[in-house]
Amino acid sequence: MLPSKLVLALNDQFNNELQASHSYTAMAAYFSKKGYHGFANFYLVQAKEEHFHAMKFYEYLVTMDEKPMLQSLSEPKNHYVSAMDVLESSLAQEKEVTSNIYALVTLADELQEHATLSFLDWFIEEQMEEEKMFRDMIARMKHIEEGGEYFLKMDDEFAERKLEG
Repeated sequence: MLPSKLVLALNDQFNNELQASHSYTAMAAYFSKKGYHGFANFYLVQAKEEHFHAMKFYEYLVTMDEKPMLQSLSEPKNHYVSAMDVLESSLAQEKEVTSNIYALVTLADELQEHATLSFLDWFIEEQMEEEKMFRDMIARMKHIEEGGEYFLKMDDEFAERKLEG
């Protein structure tokens, strides 16, 4: 059994990951509506990845003989002004997730919950990769026009993305 304060925090993160999946689905819808199906695919894969992350929290809670608790999801942002707006929102979302993971690590450390610390190591590495990916995409996007030739090449590239694992 884990300390109740930690169980609450892990359940919050379980639901935060589901919320992130929900948000990425809304971002995919932005690109689908504009006809950029590669970008839409990228975000649909991202949504599946966040759901996978949520299920890692679910499974950890079950493994530790705790009950995963679903919370209601809030409506995600559904209106974006540009592809750059979507990318910047994505990076901000990932930074928030990173902050939440760090807070969980701090709490687990304070409570000397070593199994939880070990479990969270994977998420620290994952967040480093996620933030870098969006920073790199933003850097690429700063130099191109939405709908332009290079943007369409990116769209084609993202059409090939599949969920790893």
